[in-house]
Amino acid sequence: MPGAGQFPAVEQLAEEITQWRRHFHANPELMYEVHRTAETVADKLRHFGVDEVVTGIGRTGVVGIIKGRETGSGRVVGLRADMDALPIEEATGLPYASTRKGVMHACGHDGHTAMLLGAAKHLAGTRNFDGAVALIFQPAAEGGAGSKAMIDDGLMDRFGISEVYGLHNMPGEPLGHFSIRPGPMLAASDRFTICITGRGGHAAYPHTTIDATLVAAHVTVMLQSIAARNVDPLEAAVLSVTTVHVGDAFNVIPETAKLTGTVRTLSPTIRDLMERRISETAEMTARALGATAEVHYKRSYPVLINHPEQTSFAAEVAQNVAGEAAVNRECRPTMGAEDFAFMLQARPGAFIFAGIGEDRPRLHHPLYDFNDELIPIGCAYWIRLVEKAMPIKEG
Repeated sequence: MPGAGQFPAVEQLAEEITQWRRHFHANPELMYEVHRTAETVADKLRHFGVDEVVTGIGRTGVVGIIKGRETGSGRVVGLRADMDALPIEEATGLPYASTRKGVMHACGHDGHTAMLLGAAKHLAGTRNFDGAVALIFQPAAEGGAGSKAMIDDGLMDRFGISEVYGLHNMPGEPLGHFSIRPGPMLAASDRFTICITGRGGHAAYPHTTIDATLVAAHVTVMLQSIAARNVDPLEAAVLSVTTVHVGDAFNVIPETAKLTGTVRTLSPTIRDLMERRISETAEMTARALGATAEVHYKRSYPVLINHPEQTSFAAEVAQNVAGEAAVNRECRPTMGAEDFAFMLQARPGAFIFAGIGEDRPRLHHPLYDFNDELIPIGCAYWIRLVEKAMPIKEG
């Protein structure tokens, strides 16, 4: 196992941390309603002897502050883990499977929370650094912008955080292998709703109607031309129409239709282009067919942009833990989204992926389960990051 032998103290904690992780897995909570999870996290931090434990940041977020053996550097490094689950019915059949119908930890946030708790226990016991660590346990990463809520609630300024780091598990990558890149790493995530209005009528007399179904079909096809013909081929953009709601009866031509979908981009310029062209394309296509289209575009998570200096540092830490061959410093960006992007807008920092195995079920899947073999590796990454970022000066 990469890096495991370097941290015997973490190895000794691994079984205990695994039990925490499986407890979180069996008791998942959604969005901001992570009350039980947050309470468990806060209780454990207090039990570890963490200097300050604050709850209710960003509604249900938890922050723990550990002061180092020395504090002369004045630095405060933030480490973030997400706590929320997904509205998915679990199909793993595991002994510790979700006890809540229709809710499961299908993205590994149970593992993220447990690993940061494990690092907290070690750091609170050793304090082998000069400065302070802000342990950030965040709600509502899955669509609720929990990191923004914590920032808006004073997270960065209240605790004096100067840099911030995040980690996410990644199925499909070898266990304990790390992937990172400077600059854009995960996409901005936006959503749109298009409401089409035509003229309904009897299906036997289509010439007396303006068929909203036909208009919706043409709009759906035309939207695909935006990425194909308006976006530079060397840029990245994804537009997906994901729902179409139209009609209720077999013999009625409907008057209205509703389309919804998502847009993913890796640059602010392309993001602006996509928003503008979606409105123009939907409205003009509908008008050409005698109908109208009303477009509602909502920006969600921004592009996650890793800061170069902190990215290089995070890669060095990962290399120290896992070995040079187990660290990809120039991984490909992904069109998935991650609300840690808000934290990287607020402070310099870096986000890194850690592999959990090439044969593991993908994220957001009913058969997904976090790989507990990553626990000592992930804990070691957090511990080494803190000790290297804020070393105690000799003499």
